[in-house]
Order: sequence, then structure tokens, then C-alpha cells
Amino acid sequence: MGVQKEFIDLAVRAMDKAREVTLGNFRTGINIDTKADASPVTIADREAERIIREMINAEFPDHGILGEEFGPENIDAEWVWVLDPIDGTAGFVTGKPLFGTLVALARGGKPVFGAIDAPAMNERWLGAEGTPTTMNGKAVKVRECANLNDAWLYATTPDMFIGENKKSFENLSTAVKRTNYGADCYAYGLLASGHVDLVCEASLGTYDFMALAPVVIGAGGIMTDWQGKSLDINSDGRVVAAGSKNVHGAALEKLGN
Repeated sequence: MGVQKEFIDLAVRAMDKAREVTLGNFRTGINIDTKADASPVTIADREAERIIREMINAEFPDHGILGEEFGPENIDAEWVWVLDPIDGTAGFVTGKPLFGTLVALARGGKPVFGAIDAPAMNERWLGAEGTPTTMNGKAVKVRECANLNDAWLYATTPDMFIGENKKSFENLSTAVKRTNYGADCYAYGLLASGHVDLVCEASLGTYDFMALAPVVIGAGGIMTDWQGKSLDINSDGRVVAAGSKNVHGAALEKLGN
């Protein structure tokens, strides 16, 4: 069973509305608050999520919602939306245009639809189970990379790898052609569009990765946890996305699996 068109249509309209909020506050000197986990948050994060939630509740009141800013709502439902209104808030508040709005839809805890919307770049990736991923309406595809030592790797920051995770990531990082940092969710869009070979991250929240998997998979890539298992709403926040099976498998080996 594919994802119903009306669900995707809602996501698109909701992201259009969220764009108005995020772009309206981008590079304006917006006030920055600090959450309990020391991460930054702004009124733009909260307002964008509020708008998306209101639209979901109005059109599909039996659906659940899990969002970064306002928490869980009816998450035992068959269909659950997972929202990150601004992925990359630290970049957003410092004027970097690679932040994104992430919207995912899970059925039975598994992501079946995901969207990466990059408002400042005017780029939007849509991935739905059983259909090719698109960027601004055109199908995209990962590129083939045969060997790990030829792969270009992205991660948001080396600071996300702590303890044993740090050792595992360093083992991977030293094996690839080059490691780049700082793209947040945008790195997964680059992977889906064939510009990057590998993304490896840890310490992610559910709302950080659920939208990314359908985008990567629909473009012909692979995205799992560090054990090679498919991602779901209970995954531990350590993810590996790759454009080829060879690179994905080799990456898992370097991570200790």
C-alpha cells in the first residue's frame, strides 16, 4: 500500500506555510532561547511546528504527531507524523542557509513518507514508499561509489559522537576519501541527488532522522541504524545513509558491525 495522495498534499501545503515563517525570520537577528539539552530554539521553530500541527489536526484528527518542540500527541495511532520544524537551528540563527523543515509520516512506527524542505535554498525533496524521490518535482538518484576509500562522507558535527561512538566514527572517517561537516539534513538531500556518497551520524532524535530515510531509499540509496537494521520510531539515533550497498556495508564494518 502506497502513501495516500492526500497525505502528501497536506505535507506540501504545510511546508509551504512553514516556509513563510522560517524565511520571514531568517537573518533578522531573531532572539535565541536555550532548551534543557542546551540546544538553541527560536520562535520560528515553535511557530512553524504549530502551523503544521494545526493543519494535521484539522484534516486528519485521528493521526498522531511527534514533534521536536511540542512533544507527542496520540502517538499510538496507526499513522503518526514526525516533525522537525527547523533542523539545523544553530545554522539558522547564524545565517547559514542549509537549515530545513523535516516532515515524516510513519505507519506502524515505520517511515513511509519523508520530506526535506530547504527554504533558503528553494529546494524540496519528497520521498514516499514505492515511488522515486523527487527534488523540486524531478526524480533524483544516488550515485554509485564502489569503494569506501573513494567515498565523500558527511556528518553534522564531530561533537555528536561521544565515547565509543566517537571511536567508531573516527575509524570510518579515516577510511573515506574526505569527511565534511555542517550540512545537517541538507546532506541527505545531497546524497539523494547524487552529490555525496555517505552520511553517518549519532545522537539524533526521532524527528531528526524519520523524514530522511524515505528520501534516501526512494533515490536508490540505503539508510539504516549502525547495526544495519531499518529505521523506525524507536531507533537509537545512530544512522548510516549511503548511495551504494558496497559503501554501506563497508561503513558498517568500520563502525564495528
